[in-house]
Amino acid sequence: MKIKLVLLFCLGLVAQAKAQLLSDSLLIENHHRSFYFLPVAKPKAALVFILHGSQGDGMLIRKYGNNLPTAKIEALAPQENILLVYPNGYKRYWNECRKTAQSAANAENINEEAFFSEMIAYFKSKYEIDEKKVYAIGTSGGGHMAYKLAITMPEKFSAVTAIVANLPDTNNFDCTEKKVAKPIMIINGTLDPVNPYQGGEVVLGGKISLGFVRSTERTLAYWAGLAGYKGQPRMTALPDTDPTDGKTIEKYTFKTKHKPEVTLLKVIGGKHDYPNDIDVYLEAWAFFQRNK
Repeated sequence: MKIKLVLLFCLGLVAQAKAQLLSDSLLIENHHRSFYFLPVAKPKAALVFILHGSQGDGMLIRKYGNNLPTAKIEALAPQENILLVYPNGYKRYWNECRKTAQSAANAENINEEAFFSEMIAYFKSKYEIDEKKVYAIGTSGGGHMAYKLAITMPEKFSAVTAIVANLPDTNNFDCTEKKVAKPIMIINGTLDPVNPYQGGEVVLGGKISLGFVRSTERTLAYWAGLAGYKGQPRMTALPDTDPTDGKTIEKYTFKTKHKPEVTLLKVIGGKHDYPNDIDVYLEAWAFFQRNK
């Protein structure tokens, strides 16, 4: 019995070691770009980037994530064979598609495509990830970065989810569009004071302007149009599992055979945060799984 208990204890330590958060960096055009990750034991894992918002970093989105930690998707990762990565933006920002964004990443035109391409190659070499299962989940500025990945390097990403983020308006858009249809899920709140649901200027802390964004409906229409959808999406109401949070969710979906799914989760009463009725990370993973 004693030997068995010792063995179980040792196995527990091994499992804990496998789940340990690691970090590394890559030299991209004279800048050391860093990231955290949770490795997996099995090859052919899905690679999921979780992208922090403006003024954040990889550890912050992992621990807090707009008041919701990523614990549930981390717990699911070994079973589902997911390699989770928390990259750090450049000086706490991403160089996404907002032309007038007042950040060093934008001003210095940091090469994000090179960073993400090199991270994918890194995990392919070290962990034999499945390059056909590369995804991104981004919040706020990270949502803008997720959009950029689908816009400028769609050949590398299978699907993305953007949370509390609308596409930059046409006069504030400076990415080169490849215009490839991809599975896209958007999760936006109707009362968001930072990323206005109806479109408008994004201002951080009342002083840092990131320029104007489209409305959520126009953002949805952009991706639906790339996929060739016409007409109106199908609407369903999600269960209100937490009536105390003052939020309900309507799901708007474009989905037909042989076309990528484009979905909006409209959080009625939602602000620049996550709804309690769903776990946004598990919802994103379910979206990725049904769009393989």
